[in-house]
Amino acid sequence: MLSDTPQRKIPRDVHEDARDHARSLTGTEAFARSRNERKKVEMLFAHLKRHLGFERLRLRGLSGARDEFLLAATVQNLRRLVKLTAPPLLPRPA
Repeated sequence: MLSDTPQRKIPRDVHEDARDHARSLTGTEAFARSRNERKKVEMLFAHLKRHLGFERLRLRGLSGARDEFLLAATVQNLRRLVKLTAPPLLPRPA
């Protein structure tokens, strides 16, 4: 028996099963730990881009990109090392 109302189909993406599995893990402790670790790495990339001017790679090729990224990461690590090891600054007399 056919009805006169048009039927709609809502397509399900091919990767929706993987998304459902990922959604089921959101409340677990392992997910929270993984999210915190990703956040630390993402914040380092954000700092590289925003504060150190690392918007684009200027050297060509994979080896150039590797070298440039290594230099940027070295600069970032040196800045962190200075903050961790430098003695606190004394306030200036007014």
